[in-house]
Amino acid sequence: MKTICTLAFLTFLSGCSYLVHPIAGNFNNDPEQAKSELSPEALKLLDATFEGIDPECLIDVHLHAVGNGENNSGNWVNEAMASILAPYKKLQFNVYLSASGITDLDHVESQYNQRLATLIESEPRYGRAFLLAFDWHREADGTINKEHTSFHIDNDYILKVTAANDRLMPAVSVHPDRKDALSEMERFGKLGVKLVKWLPNAMRIDPADPKHKPFYDIMKKYNMVLLSHAGVEKAVEGEVYQELGNPLRLRYPLSLGVKVIAAHAASRGQCIDMDDPKKAHVDCFDLFWRLFQDKKWEKSLFADISGLTIHARLGKPLDVLLEHPEVHERLMNGSDYPLPAINILYRTSQLRDQGYLTEAESDALNEIYKYNPLIFDMAMKRTLRHPKTGQKFLPQAFTVPKALGCFKAN
Repeated sequence: MKTICTLAFLTFLSGCSYLVHPIAGNFNNDPEQAKSELSPEALKLLDATFEGIDPECLIDVHLHAVGNGENNSGNWVNEAMASILAPYKKLQFNVYLSASGITDLDHVESQYNQRLATLIESEPRYGRAFLLAFDWHREADGTINKEHTSFHIDNDYILKVTAANDRLMPAVSVHPDRKDALSEMERFGKLGVKLVKWLPNAMRIDPADPKHKPFYDIMKKYNMVLLSHAGVEKAVEGEVYQELGNPLRLRYPLSLGVKVIAAHAASRGQCIDMDDPKKAHVDCFDLFWRLFQDKKWEKSLFADISGLTIHARLGKPLDVLLEHPEVHERLMNGSDYPLPAINILYRTSQLRDQGYLTEAESDALNEIYKYNPLIFDMAMKRTLRHPKTGQKFLPQAFTVPKALGCFKAN
């Protein structure tokens, strides 16, 4: 009976926009008007966000595209995401739509791209951003498994969108098991694409599989960087293959000379300690930190700081990174947008109560959020401090490391 009532409640909630909007989206303020309407305190905090940061190297390396196949774009969304038979997924889908500023399912991509352009262009100091493609979940023979795929964002669609906006750069997503993986990588390498996006848990990719060496060799050939999700994944389908997000699996591409960005610094979930499998599961972040401290990878392993301030991730990962400013030059900005527009995930009151922010800073950030959740995300991370030591992220924690050349053309 309890299960039936829960399902009924979720089904009701997923269909009620007046309940969905307050937890995601519900943005009524024009980002373009922020500079003239924000309080002096919020404007001061906004200016401080960009102080000391090299604008040429300020790049958001973790910004998602959204699409459902408008105008035969090649994008796809699992129909279960909108089914009343899967109320949790339907609720999740509606929350994402609200956060993305989408009101018309027939114009998902055009509405999202316009919203994204408005957010970025309203703040010239934000720099550039990589727009991420997203490959299918694939079987070992390369065939597509739609049942285990939440959504697919087509590579050529990403190339088209980024070609029309000089603030955006393409990040392709090529599953190494697809039959044309190597030829596709050659194609994108010749086009000058610099970033490859994987979410191993959702796509069923084992970064440590030796059969992927030819794929990695092409990445090295064209100086392409791997942005790979690390840690447990909760935003999209990934439960069956969570262990593929184990950060220690990134040792193999690193050993071949591939440069790797561990998304979110593996800041969520428990993983098997592959160095001692007899041990109980440990925090995925602890394994990432072990890898990050290994001097062999100082010039090849990096991390973005996206998601570190989500309420469920708050704690050790953020604290440890703040406590070690010597590694900040190996970190970089990542928003994970549109997630920052889901206001239930980011709670300035929690950051205030735990000593990361003052009350005045929390109030100013909340003002910025109402106008621009994308800029809010960076402003929040630039403002917060370690509750005990007061250490903040250094400016270089938001710029692409010198070892990656700010992703400039060769």
